[in-house]
Amino acid sequence: MYLPTVMLNLIPKMRFVVLVLLFISVASADKKPEKVKKEERQAAKLPPCAACTALVGSFEKGMERTSRGKFGGGDAAWEEKNQGSGYAKSEVRFVEIQEDICKDVDRGETQCHDNHHNWEELLEEWWAIKPVAEEMPPALKQWLCDDKLQVCCPDGTFGQDCSPCKIVDDQGQICSGNGKCKGDGTRKGNGKCACDSEYGGETCNRCGEGYYNSYKDDEKLLCSACHKSCQVHCNGSGPKACAKCAQGYQRDTEHGCTDLDECVVSRPCAGNKFCVNTEGSFRCMRCDKSCDGCDGDGPDNCAKCGDGYVKNKDGLCITEEAASKIFTISSTRFITYTGLLVATAIIFQRSVPLAGGLGLVVVSYISVSEYFLSGSTGELRPII
Repeated sequence: MYLPTVMLNLIPKMRFVVLVLLFISVASADKKPEKVKKEERQAAKLPPCAACTALVGSFEKGMERTSRGKFGGGDAAWEEKNQGSGYAKSEVRFVEIQEDICKDVDRGETQCHDNHHNWEELLEEWWAIKPVAEEMPPALKQWLCDDKLQVCCPDGTFGQDCSPCKIVDDQGQICSGNGKCKGDGTRKGNGKCACDSEYGGETCNRCGEGYYNSYKDDEKLLCSACHKSCQVHCNGSGPKACAKCAQGYQRDTEHGCTDLDECVVSRPCAGNKFCVNTEGSFRCMRCDKSCDGCDGDGPDNCAKCGDGYVKNKDGLCITEEAASKIFTISSTRFITYTGLLVATAIIFQRSVPLAGGLGLVVVSYISVSEYFLSGSTGELRPII
C-alpha cells in the first residue's frame, strides 16, 4: 500500500517537471531558428566584388569611428612629433580601426575576416600612401577592389576589362536613367540594361507591364502602377483605364473593372463551409459547429442543424439538451402560474379584498419572472 501512495504523491510533481521541460523546449525552439539564421548570414559567401566592398565599408566605418581621436602625451606625443601627419594617419589609429573590423558586416562576416587576414598588407600599403601636393590619395574601394585585386569596376563600367556601359540615351544617361547595365561596377555582366520595375524595353525608355505613362517630357519619363483590378495593361489611372480586367473582377460600363462577387455567381465553397467575398477574390469559412451546411457565420445561419442540435422558435440551432431544459422550465413555470391563479380564485370566494391584494402580487410575480427569464427577443434563457 505504501508504494502506490508514494507514486500518487509523485504524480503532481512529475506533471510540474514535464511542464517545465516543455516550456524550456518551446523557448529553445523559438530561439534556435534566429540563431541558425544569424550563423547562416555570418557564413554566407559573397561574390568577389561584394566581399571586397563589404570589407572596405567596414574599414571606412572604423575611420569614421576614430575620426576624433587625439593624443594626450607619452608615446602619442612621440608619434605626433616623428610622423608629422599626427593621429590621422598613425599606426595607432590604423590598429584601432582594425580592432572592430568586419563585426558590423551582416552577411559574410566570416568571409570578411578571412579577407582581412589575407589583405592586411594591402590595407597597410594604402594607409601609408601620402598626399602628393594637393592631390588626395585614391579612395580605398578604387585602390583595393578595382585596381589591386581587380574584382570590381568603377561605376558605369562592367566585365573583365571594365568596359563602359554603352546603352545611353540622348542625354548620356545609362539605360535612360531608369535602370543600370548588367554587371555595373563588377567584373561580370553583359552590359545590357536591367530596367527598374516600372520600366521596360532595351533602353528602359518605356513603361513596363502593369504600368502606364503618367508624365513625360524631353528629359524624364514617369511610370505609375495600373489599378489592381487591371490585368497587366492599362492606359491611365483607376479601374476605368484597364485594357482587361484581372481575375476576380468584371467589366462595368459605368465604373470599369469592379469586384466580382464569386459567392453569388458560382457558390464555390463546398461541404460545411460558407463563402466570404473579398476584393478580387473570396474565402471559404467553416460553418458553426451546430450547422450541417450554412449561408453565413453563427448558429442562426444554418441550412439545417447538425447532429445533436435542433432549431428553436427563432430558427437558431441549439443543443438538444438546451431545448429539453427550455421545455421543462416552460412547463414548470406555467404550472406554477396556473396554481397561483387557482389559489387566488379560491380566496376570492371568501375575501374579495384579500384576493385582490393577492392577485396584484401574483401578477407582479409573473411579470418580473417573465422579464428575467426572457431575453430582448422574448426567448427563454435557461441556465445551462
